[in-house]
Amino acid sequence: MAVAEPVVVIISEDPRASHRANEAMRIGLGIVAGDNALTLVLTGAAAHLLDADTDDLVDGDDVAKFRATLKTLDVPFHVERGAIPADPDWNAEGHPVVPVTAEEIAALVRRGRRLIVF
Repeated sequence: MAVAEPVVVIISEDPRASHRANEAMRIGLGIVAGDNALTLVLTGAAAHLLDADTDDLVDGDDVAKFRATLKTLDVPFHVERGAIPADPDWNAEGHPVVPVTAEEIAALVRRGRRLIVF
């Protein structure tokens, strides 16, 4: 049974320039697979983890695989509202997205039982 207070994983690394964004998503997947509640937050350039074309992403094949698994597990991506790209192909796979403000991100952190930041 999942614990009510989630582990909050905040990803701010740019997946076009760093493998850390993919690694953070993989860790989030491991958290939820361990029967823990998870809140996954993408800020800044990390929003590109939901880009339709993963060829420009470091570890793009893994990003696509981890995204698909998170979608299957009904884990939404909380995405900083100002970081959502205007590109109509962004999030073409229809992953659940919750746009959030900085204040809402702070509230998510306060409600979490653990915090991991990348």
